[in-house]
Amino acid sequence: MTTAAIDVKGVTVRYGDVLALDDVSVAVRAGAVTGLIGMNGSGKSTLFKAITGMVRPDAGSVLLNGAQPAPARRRGLVGYVPQSEDVDWAFPVSVRDVVMMGRYGHQGATRRVRPADRIAVDEALERVELTEYADRQIGQLSGGQKKRAFVARGIAQDARIMLLDEPFAGVDKRSEATIVDLLRALADDGRTVLVSTHDLHALPQLADDAVLLLRTILFHGPVKEALTPERLALAFGLDVLQQEGAA
Repeated sequence: MTTAAIDVKGVTVRYGDVLALDDVSVAVRAGAVTGLIGMNGSGKSTLFKAITGMVRPDAGSVLLNGAQPAPARRRGLVGYVPQSEDVDWAFPVSVRDVVMMGRYGHQGATRRVRPADRIAVDEALERVELTEYADRQIGQLSGGQKKRAFVARGIAQDARIMLLDEPFAGVDKRSEATIVDLLRALADDGRTVLVSTHDLHALPQLADDAVLLLRTILFHGPVKEALTPERLALAFGLDVLQQEGAA
């Protein structure tokens, strides 16, 4: 039986009077890539924040490999690639510095960099093809390179669960293909990948499963079954069946 690495049960999140997530329950299986699909405002980013513990649900629970989000984060189980607008790209840190942040959980309170940390960072940079950019300020990279740098941070961290919020937004096709290959390789290594994306054409090559979200779960299952016109219409706010009935 496949184990759920991300187990979300009955999660409801409100921002004041705005209902962002409504009784969301989803079990994301370990060692697979799962695509999170929904239009802007559907609750994808809020779901990521609830999973990582950055937002406390008004109701429901989240377990990550059996642990609560806060201790899972402290143990370095979770790697997170945020949307570009959530990052201060002018902050004076190099690409290597960003990737080294993934090693903090391994360094103890002193944050002393050890040879093992340097090796892990170098290997992660090589894996995402950013070795030659290691000493550049992070904001000087292209959109796709920035996303790869954050993936490298998760690899250096040895995160068992990777969350990526719109990693293909604003990236070139080469970087998109590189990221897809990376995520597939991470899943092959036994890691769990949850990635939100608007790129439905790339979804069959990227993901094993798909989740359709519109403040609540509309569908969770094989990608091919998620991409039917009727299900996509519901997820993106157009009830095709009602339209056909009115015709």
